[in-house]
Amino acid sequence: MSGIVFFLAIVVGTLMITYYAARRTTNTNDFYAAGNRLSGLQNGLAISGDYMSAASFLGIAGSIAVYGFDGFFYSIGFLASYVIVQYIIAEPLHNLGRYTMADAVAVRFGEKRLRGFIAVNNMMITVFYMIAQLVGAGWLIHLLFGLETSLAIVLVGSLMTIYVTFGGMLATSWVQIVKSILLVSSTFIVSLIVLARFDWDLLGLFASMKQATPLQERFLMAGNMFDQPLDMLSFNMALVLGTAGLPHIIARFYTVRDPLTVRASVKTATFTIGIFYAMTIFLGFGAAAFVDWSVLSERVDLAAPLLASALGGEFLMAFVSAVAFATILAVISGLVLTASSAFAHDVYSSIFRSGQATEAQQMRVAKLSAIVVGMASIVLALGAQKLNVAFLVSFAFAVAASANLPVLLFTLFWRKFNTYGAMSSIAAGLISSLLLMAIGPNVMDPEAGWIRAEAIFPLKHPGIVSIPIGFAGGIIGTVLSGKASSTGQFKKMQAIAHVAPDEIRTRELG
Repeated sequence: MSGIVFFLAIVVGTLMITYYAARRTTNTNDFYAAGNRLSGLQNGLAISGDYMSAASFLGIAGSIAVYGFDGFFYSIGFLASYVIVQYIIAEPLHNLGRYTMADAVAVRFGEKRLRGFIAVNNMMITVFYMIAQLVGAGWLIHLLFGLETSLAIVLVGSLMTIYVTFGGMLATSWVQIVKSILLVSSTFIVSLIVLARFDWDLLGLFASMKQATPLQERFLMAGNMFDQPLDMLSFNMALVLGTAGLPHIIARFYTVRDPLTVRASVKTATFTIGIFYAMTIFLGFGAAAFVDWSVLSERVDLAAPLLASALGGEFLMAFVSAVAFATILAVISGLVLTASSAFAHDVYSSIFRSGQATEAQQMRVAKLSAIVVGMASIVLALGAQKLNVAFLVSFAFAVAASANLPVLLFTLFWRKFNTYGAMSSIAAGLISSLLLMAIGPNVMDPEAGWIRAEAIFPLKHPGIVSIPIGFAGGIIGTVLSGKASSTGQFKKMQAIAHVAPDEIRTRELG
């Protein structure tokens, strides 16, 4: 009963947020960027809420519980990625863009085809990410409440579509802020209970893990999840480099008014994410110590709710499960908004209408595209619900690192880079990621794969190959095109992108 109450509270609360946001969303700037009104603290919490997905909360806890040290690689990769975001990407993209990654690139390259390339690539990333999240939501609700998986997918998909269509970025941001607070709070509570069960002896907790699982002493050593060192390296490359190219994270840089606030946002996000991922150790170790191994090994993604049940009974399990539900809603809402922005702003307004669409037309298409993206995601998730789609999240990171990041870095820092290089980079990174994943163990497996055959490419994670191909595509495309990049345009872009915070502060005071 308590589970139903918590879930209803999450649904009612988020719908109230959407109603409030809808009254303040009157133009495209409100819809896409929350009117640039978010503070650094608010945006930082929203970034955290957008980034800490169900894979973080459920998947990492289960991975640590079952695989030990290797499971913690997820946490390290997710957190380390914000070093690149903080020092290289965040401020320049904020200074250059309005709503999307394509806006930033268009300051230097006005080519419509390039904007279309970027929009299509970003829609693919968000759709892959969404399918995994929706299927995960369906199974979570099914296992916890016995609700049919298909019905659960439709429920979650409908809610996220409502948030975005009516509340835009403001509603999405506040759903993510609330989710971030709930997630960190619930994880902190469970972590304290785990430590209390070990008499607050941190070293004793680590020592006990040597006997807690069938892995014994190997639990605290590497090599339990990744049987190939190259696969582990490839996985971490995608995580560390891919975050800076995720379109739904980039979109968050445009919800604040200046570079100083962007910097504060990323610092807040990094601190919040760091605290959360540090606590995943206690979730994983606690699940290994207090949850029956036979149950845990079969339900890895339910490690956190199962641990909550073992520690605090039905009430704590219901609370943790409701937080997991809120986590899924918040992340998927951000993805829907990003995909709809890519179509409505980049494709319709900038390409089809050459930037001449009226405010009313842009708003209408933005909301219609949110509905279409939401409905399409539901249909795709329903079709994929019986397949293993967990790898699609790491695949989205691989595509972001292989296709988006090279374009961003070359655009910002390479004077000779041109439009042909940018399109070549996106095509090379995207196609190589898709191809290597299609012929890899995640898709091709004689027993449980989408294709029942031996894998041609040996690695589950293609980043170690596809990321260099993406960068090489940009270099080769630029050199072979024989087209000189405009030095003047590059200098203009540099002047806009790299405005020093001290200069911004001087302007404000002046």
